[in-house]
Amino acid sequence: MSAPVVKNPRAGGSLLALSVIAGAFAGALLKQPSMGVVAGTAIGIAICLAVWLADIRQGARRPRREEVATSIPAD
Repeated sequence: MSAPVVKNPRAGGSLLALSVIAGAFAGALLKQPSMGVVAGTAIGIAICLAVWLADIRQGARRPRREEVATSIPAD
């Protein structure tokens, strides 16, 4: 019995981190670094949710424990 094909999901954590940093820089330019961090965080969360929803629509998911255990070949 072969293991089911599992697509690898994309990660959005780096997008969140970059948006927070970019928001801080943009806020510093406008003399409001705290608001920049808040805005960057909100934008980053929105981007991460979009990536997550796109993964769900494409069928990417984490393998279940049973699938991982059965896909390891026995020696």
